[in-house]
Parts: sequence; C-alpha cells; structure tokens
Amino acid sequence: MNKHITALHTTLRPLIELDENIELIIAYSGGVDSQVLLHALIQLQQKIRFTNTITVCHVNHGLSQNAQAWQNFAEQECAKLLVNLVIKKVNLQPKPQQSLEALARDARYDALKSLRDKKCLVLTGHHSDDQSETFLLALKRGAGLKGLSAMAVQSELGQHLLVRPLLSISRQEIEDYANSHQLTWVEDESNTDNCFDRNFIRQQIMPSLRKRWPSISQTINRSASHCLAGQELLDELAEQDLAVCKAETTGLQVEPLKLLSPARFNNLLRFFMAQQGCLMPSTEQVKQVRQQLAADADKMPQIKVGQYVFRRYKNTLFLTSFYQDISDWQVQVDISYRALTLGDIVVNLPDNVGTLVFNASTAQKLNSANKSSQNIPIDHLTMNQKTLPGIALPKAAQQVTIRFSHDNPTCLPHFRQHSRSVKKVLQELNIAPWERKRIPFLYYDNVLVAAIGHFICQSFIEHDSTLGIKIVLLN
Repeated sequence: MNKHITALHTTLRPLIELDENIELIIAYSGGVDSQVLLHALIQLQQKIRFTNTITVCHVNHGLSQNAQAWQNFAEQECAKLLVNLVIKKVNLQPKPQQSLEALARDARYDALKSLRDKKCLVLTGHHSDDQSETFLLALKRGAGLKGLSAMAVQSELGQHLLVRPLLSISRQEIEDYANSHQLTWVEDESNTDNCFDRNFIRQQIMPSLRKRWPSISQTINRSASHCLAGQELLDELAEQDLAVCKAETTGLQVEPLKLLSPARFNNLLRFFMAQQGCLMPSTEQVKQVRQQLAADADKMPQIKVGQYVFRRYKNTLFLTSFYQDISDWQVQVDISYRALTLGDIVVNLPDNVGTLVFNASTAQKLNSANKSSQNIPIDHLTMNQKTLPGIALPKAAQQVTIRFSHDNPTCLPHFRQHSRSVKKVLQELNIAPWERKRIPFLYYDNVLVAAIGHFICQSFIEHDSTLGIKIVLLN
C-alpha cells in the first residue's frame, strides 16, 4: 500500500524542501486515521531522510470515560516509535448555537495552535470520506460556496499551516493499510452514535450512495474543489470591495455599501464578519442589515447577528459584541493615600469592559525601578490615558464609587474652557452611543470626578505631580 506514502510525499515534500527546519506536528487521536498518518510519515522519513522534527500531539477532551485509556495508548505508541509526544487537556465550555462536535474541534485546534510560537506544519488524518461527509453536512445546513468547499488540503491555523495529506485517500484504503501493517488503534464509541449528524451520514447515507454510485466520494470531492475555486474568486472580489468600503475605524462606510448589488453586499458582509472571527449570519440577518442602511440619517439602527451586533452611526456600519445592560452596576473603592501606599488598587469591571488600575503618584512611578509586578508599564497606556492629568485624592469622609450611569450633570473637563453637560462632552469626543454606556465614571460622594480614560473634571485635578492619582483602564 504505497499510495499513502505517495500522497504524503506529494503533499509534504514541497513544504519540507522550502524549510528543512520546520517542525511537523501530528494531530493524533489514536484512531486508525492518525495511526496510519503517523506510521506512514515515519516510513516517509526513513525513505527520503528528511531531518525535520516530528512531534505528536494528543488532545484529551475528557468527554469519554475512555479518554484516559486513549491517552495511555498514545503514550505507548509514541514510546514504541521513539517520537516526542505532547499531551494537551482541554476543558470544553458549551457555547450557544454551537454543536459539541464543533466545540471539540475548536478546542482541539486551539490546543494545536498553542503548542509552538514559531510556524509549524500541523498534520491531520482527514481523508476523502471525511471530505464527503463535511460537504453533505454543509449541504444539509444550506451553506454557500464557503461551506461547500469543505476542507482544503492546506489552510492557516493561527501561526501554523494546517495540512491534510491524506485527503485523497479513502477510509477503506486507510483501514487496509493499517491491517496490512498490523497496526492497532483505538475506537471512539461515539462514532457509532447516529444521534450525531456526521455519524448518521457515515452509517446510513454514504453506504446507500456508494451502492448506487461507487465513485460518489470522488464526485463529491470534485464538487467541493469547484466550490473552493469559486469561493476564492468571491474572496478576491470582497477584498476589492472592502478596500473601497472600509472606514478609518473598524467599520464599513454606509454610502459605498449602498452602491453594491445585493449579491456583492452579502459577499462583503460575510467576508468582513469572517475576518472578525464571527459565525456566519443567516440570509435573513444579512437582508436586515442591508435594509437598515436605508434608515434615516438621524437613526441608529442595530441588528443582532449571533453574539455580535451591527450598529450604524455617522454613516458607518460597526460590528460590535452584544453588550449587557450594566447601567445599574457600581462598586465602592478605597483610594485613600493609606490604601494606595500598599500598592496598586485593581477593580475588575463587568461585561468584559476591562480592568481599572489605580496608581498613587504620576506615570513616572509606573516605570520606576521599584515598581511592583502589578504596576502597568507606560507603553501599555493609550495616548489619551498618557496625557490625562492626575486626580486629587478624595477627602477622608468622601465615598468613592465607580458607576456606568450619570444624570447628565454639567461639568468642566480638563480640555475645555467652558462647562457643558456630560452628554454634550461625550458627543464632542466622538464616542459612539453604545460606547458611552460602557464608560466607567468616578464619583466622590455623588459628584462626578472623571469619565475614566476620557476626561477629568477641572476641580478635581491634582496640580502637584507627586500627589495625583493615575487611573489606567486595561481592555
């Protein structure tokens, strides 16, 4: 069975020859696919004498009662073959609108990405039957070209290159290879559970299709290749449209978006969301986004797409996370001189807003030789935070609170000569409406002291640079 060696040779040799020092990482479950991949790669190494380091990575998902036994098997096999093995244990956290299979896959890929900082070739044992099943799953979901492209032979995986060198090999050929070389492997008991869509397709659908059309796997895979070629053309078009529509901020300009045909608009929106790492929107959600572009200029429509929200503001379409209402949140803080002499004071803010760090004295202390490990280096501050003046310490009897709400008081920010309402000041600073609701405000008693990260009220500025408080907002 030299076909597997030939497939590995054809796929890997050009990559290895480009970088003879690049490390090869095998994603190894202990199943027949990864077992054959490992065995064939060792044989290939002996045949062409490449010097690249081979590392095996086994990810323990902890989902099966046999998970530890599979890990033990991986350790025994790698010890027998004298190859380095790394075990990665993952803790799966259920996410909305995501299947257990997808969750486990993402956790597995995250573990592989974290294995090395430098670029490596990550090899998986995916074969042509996997490709057919992936195509049919995408067809069942009503996917477009991107989903129907199924799996590419090569794709990016963080800083690594993900390679599937057995994608032209069938499951039967892989099992034949394993049997002819008297290989042993583990069987995942979940593979026989037809509650999982992939298993249902594998056990019930594909055998019927093969009985009628023996070459159906090759035909499906050819269609997947055509879809991939079509998707590559759409991505090139989206890149061109993005160059025209991209705003200076992290959004899209509304006016050029309106000029796109519905098909090009849909393509660009999906491409833009993919760049942000978002799950793909439904056809109806994309349609709603396009309809909201026609809303009156003074309106600020928003459309929820999964865990993200499209928001229109000042002729720009922004994509943000879905934010919780934190207007009622508040916390008391002791920022007395005595408390600050003990070290930085840290306040964790809700809904991923960030962390506040209160420093006694000026930014010079941040880079002093005696700074504690909690002090924040000046390089980590935004330009706005670097230039904000220090804040005077509260009086002994004053209660200090952090809140996200205000009653729109009149204030005199450090950069203005005349007082204005807080709402007007935030508008002057060109802060988007949804971001205004996520600004932590500092109060002494019930008097506004600062909109942290944006302005200090002049009456609370400490003009003695050795006494002022610096507040750093880390996102």
